[in-house]
Amino acid sequence: MGIKLVECIPNFSEARKPDVIDAIVEAAGSISGVRILDRHSDLDHNRTVLTFVGAPEAVEEAAFQAIAKAASLIDLEQHQGEHPRIGATDVVPFVPIEGVSMVDCVEMARRLGKRVAEELYIPVYLYEEAAVRPDRINLEDIRRGQYELLKTAIQTDPLRAPDFGPCQLGSAGATVIGARSPLIAYNIYLTTDDVSTADKIARRVRNSSGGFRYVKAMGVLVEGRAQVSMNLTNYKRSPMAQITEMIRREAQRYGISVHHSEVVGLIPNAALLDAAKWYMQMDQFAPEQVLESRLYADLAAGQPLEEGTKESSLLDDIAAGTPSPGGGSASAHSAATAAALVAMVARLTVNKKKYDSVKDRMYSIIEEAESLRVSLSKAVAEDAASFDGILQAMRLPKETPEQQEVRSAAIEQATIFAAQVPLETCRLALKVMELAIEVAASGNLNAITDAGSAAALAFAAQKGAGYNVKINLSGIEKPLVVQPMLDEVNSICARAEDLDAAFKRSLKERANI
Repeated sequence: MGIKLVECIPNFSEARKPDVIDAIVEAAGSISGVRILDRHSDLDHNRTVLTFVGAPEAVEEAAFQAIAKAASLIDLEQHQGEHPRIGATDVVPFVPIEGVSMVDCVEMARRLGKRVAEELYIPVYLYEEAAVRPDRINLEDIRRGQYELLKTAIQTDPLRAPDFGPCQLGSAGATVIGARSPLIAYNIYLTTDDVSTADKIARRVRNSSGGFRYVKAMGVLVEGRAQVSMNLTNYKRSPMAQITEMIRREAQRYGISVHHSEVVGLIPNAALLDAAKWYMQMDQFAPEQVLESRLYADLAAGQPLEEGTKESSLLDDIAAGTPSPGGGSASAHSAATAAALVAMVARLTVNKKKYDSVKDRMYSIIEEAESLRVSLSKAVAEDAASFDGILQAMRLPKETPEQQEVRSAAIEQATIFAAQVPLETCRLALKVMELAIEVAASGNLNAITDAGSAAALAFAAQKGAGYNVKINLSGIEKPLVVQPMLDEVNSICARAEDLDAAFKRSLKERANI
C-alpha cells in the first residue's frame, strides 16, 4: 500500500492570545501521525490558520481535538476582527495530497461534522465538495451576516438551519467543514490606507464581479494599510502572476501601487514555479528541473514494497489445514469484501453529475458499508477465536465427576458462543446484500457488475455463516437457547433467497445480464 496523506487547514477566530493558540496547536499535534506544518496568526484579522498533514484517520482526529479545544477557549461574544467568521473554529477544509481522493475527504468532512454536532453540540455546515446543498458550496454564502446575524437566523430561518447539530449558537458559534482542492490564501498590500480603493480593486479581480474565475477577494485594512485579501481556489486556472499584474495595473488607476504581498499558510510548489516561469519567460522550463522536486520524486519511487499483507496471511492460515480459521472466518471475510465493493460502487457514483439525485444517499451508503466492513473484518478473527475457545474447554480436566461437569458446561457455553459469532455475520451479510442491491439499482451503471459481485459474495457469506451456526448448535440440548437462533438463521436465509431472486431480475432489466 502507498502512502496516504491528507492536509487540514482549520481557521480559528483568535490571534491575540498566544496561550489559546498554543493550546489548540498542542491539541492537534498530540495525535500520533500528525505533523504540524504551519501556524499563521493575523492580529488585525484576529484569526489563526493552522496547517497539518498525516494519514486520514489521524488528521480527522486531530481536527476534532482542535475544534473541541477552540470551543472551550474562544468566546465569539467577545471576538472582534476584520475577517468574516461564524465560529471559534470557523472553517475546516480537508485537502487530498497523496493516495487519497476528493471523495475520501468528503467522507472525512461528513464524519467529522456529525461528531462535532453530536459530541460538542456545535452546529455544522458542509461546504465546497462536501456541500449537500448548492447554496452552501461557497463559504461566503454560509457566513453571510457573520456570527451576530446567524445567532437569530439559525433559529428562525429554515434556509440557515445547519446540516448537523442544533439550530442554536453557543459561545463557540458554528463550524463550516468541507473538502476542497489546494487553496492559496494570497494578500496584496497597497500604498494607501483607503479600504474603499482596495475593495474596488477586489471587485475587479474576483469571480463574483466578473474577474478571475477562481478568485475570491475583498478589501480590508491590515496594519494601517489597505489590503486586497484573496483566496485562489484553482491556481492553475487563475495564476498568481496574472492576478498580481491585474491588481498592479488597477492600483495605478488610483495613483497608488503594490507595497508588498504575502502568502498565508502554505503554497503548492507548482504555483510558485508557474509564477517564476511567467515573470522570467522560461517557456521551456519543466518542473523536473527543480533539484528538490526531482530528489523527492526519486526518493518516493524508491520506497520498498511491503513483503506481505494481511490478505495473503489470512488465506495462508485458512489453507494451512488447522481447525481455525475456517468456514466462519472465510464467510466473514467474504462479506467484508462485499461491503468494500459496495463502498467502491458508491464512491464511483458520488462524483458523477449524472447521479446528483442520489449523491447524498450514496454518501450514507459509503458510511454504512464502511461500518459493516469494519465489523465483518473483526468477525474474521472473532470466529477463529471462538473455535479456539471450544478447544480450550475440551482440554479441561475430566478425572472426577465434578471436573467432568465443569468441563461439559464450559464446552457447551463455548459452543453457543461459537454459534453466536457466525449468526452476527449472517445479520451483517444480509445488510451488505441489501446495500449491494441498492447501489446496483441506482448507482453508477458502469460499476453494476461490481455491485453484482458484492451481492453474490454477501449471499454466499450468509449461507456459509449459517452452516456454521447450525453445526455448532446441533449438539446443544437447550431448546430455549437453540431454537431462536435457528429460527433467525432460517429467516435470514429466506430473506437472502428472496433478495437474490429480485436482484437477478433487476440486473437483467438494467444491464441485460
